[in-house]
Amino acid sequence: MNSLIDSITADMKTAMRDRNKVALNTIRALKSAVTNAAIEKSGAGTELPENEVINIVRKQIKQRQDSIEQFEKAGRAELADNEKAEIAILENYLPTPLTDEEIVAAVEASIAEIGAESKKDMGQVMKLLQEKTGGKADGKKLSQEVMKRLS
Repeated sequence: MNSLIDSITADMKTAMRDRNKVALNTIRALKSAVTNAAIEKSGAGTELPENEVINIVRKQIKQRQDSIEQFEKAGRAELADNEKAEIAILENYLPTPLTDEEIVAAVEASIAEIGAESKKDMGQVMKLLQEKTGGKADGKKLSQEVMKRLS
């Protein structure tokens, strides 16, 4: 079993013991999303690699950010605050993000490695970048850096 799944399971048990409803519900939803993705990929009992689990965590955070936006538009601050608390819990499962300098260096190295010259090479560069960064950088930020360098 990979360490991230172990960490999620241990945190769920801790949240149960501490009777922390927000943490428990958030972690249960994450664990359920991971289980569903594993079943969808290869059937029951399958374990996902850590980078796929990280992508699921990012997706869960994105969903909550979208919810915050909707709740704030509707004037439901208490619901938005709950979503923000859930995001804080989920962020604990993400790897330490790369600095801006590290992202720039990775982008430049990937462009040089592929020999990319125009935007039509962006897909190849992004694929290589995703592999190199291993979930430590936001895809949107990576694509913005690639776009700056390719004309």
